[in-house]
Amino acid sequence: MEHVDNILVVDDDHGIRTGIVDYLRKNGLRASPASDGRDMFAQLDTSAFDLVVLDIMMPGDDGLVLCRNLRSGKHRHVPVVLLTARDDETDRIIGLEMGADDYVTKPFSPRELLARIKAVIRRTRMLPPNLRVTESSDSISFGRWRLDTSARHLLDEDGTVVSLSGAEFRLLRVFLDHPQRVLSRDQLLNLTQGRDAELFDRSIDLLVSRLRQRLLDGARDQAYIRTVRSEGYVFSMPVIVHGPDA
Repeated sequence: MEHVDNILVVDDDHGIRTGIVDYLRKNGLRASPASDGRDMFAQLDTSAFDLVVLDIMMPGDDGLVLCRNLRSGKHRHVPVVLLTARDDETDRIIGLEMGADDYVTKPFSPRELLARIKAVIRRTRMLPPNLRVTESSDSISFGRWRLDTSARHLLDEDGTVVSLSGAEFRLLRVFLDHPQRVLSRDQLLNLTQGRDAELFDRSIDLLVSRLRQRLLDGARDQAYIRTVRSEGYVFSMPVIVHGPDA
């Protein structure tokens, strides 16, 4: 039987969540409503969802807190699209750094939300098969660094924490799952962008530069991420995956 994507819509406004659920169902998806974080986690524990639509402005634990909790728990691999009621750049940046995959600003067109949902699910399924190698890991070591995959941050040799944005974390994970392999800019864009990547978009170069700064990887030395002229980038450091008991 063909898989039908299942979406969990979390919003404290009954009219909004019901309207989204009805629209998604009319367009061939399965969808369920949740009114708050407790309801969201209860449903995630009992059903398999392909994506969560999560409102930021909710009483109690807001969407940003819930997104962070989602990313640090057992459901951390479920994609998240945030809904924000105001066009606030700070909310959008914090949301993406908390690990959200995309956002839509209210008021929005249901058609736009549907397109964003499908795009995020499509990108998630584009992840190469060997990404599953590190999904069950607690941490990954490389050079002088260790990546905590649950907390989504780096630790140096002294245990000092270096925080990563959502985009930086996703880019590093892609590199760690494909060491010694040249990845083109288009491949990296498709695997890391929160929104559909445009052809010839050079933002991936800026993201690589930011990640190099986090790794203290000089542009001349390139001990971790090496530029391959006319092709892309390659992660050149050996990688060690640590399981839950490591």
